[in-house]
Amino acid sequence: MNDAHLHMVVNHFPIIGLFFGFGILLYGIIRKNTPLINTAYTIFIICMIMGKISMFTGEKAEDIVENLGISHDLIHEHEELAEGFMKVLYALGIVSIFGLYLNGKRHSKANFMAYLAVVLSLVSVVLSKSVGTSGGEIRHTEIRKNPVNANHSAESESVEKK
Repeated sequence: MNDAHLHMVVNHFPIIGLFFGFGILLYGIIRKNTPLINTAYTIFIICMIMGKISMFTGEKAEDIVENLGISHDLIHEHEELAEGFMKVLYALGIVSIFGLYLNGKRHSKANFMAYLAVVLSLVSVVLSKSVGTSGGEIRHTEIRKNPVNANHSAESESVEKK
């Protein structure tokens, strides 16, 4: 397994986990169910860790993919979106750690943390869609705004650079 393959394996966890975590957190808040809220926090913390691993593997995968003739612009756009996404995901992970702690202490600010986590997880879910789509567009030409044959695309880009 090379770094590009490892990146593809790990990068799905933060995106999919966020969707599950958001739903579980929302349901936990509505039902006033602390164990469900804690489950969502745990999912968000795992998403943050997997997101960091995804960023690390993405840096190494970039060289491999660029050597395949993929546009640097597509990769750079994906990288920029991922960096912005990770800032929000780090904040969500930290809020989740505090949320777990406050729930364990039955602190009066525990509800505030849950609502803050809902907002951050919703923002993360929205950003994850952009990051995932831009990553998919790197190798899946069929999902780009103007789908083209992959071989034709590589030839066109090399002609445009000359």
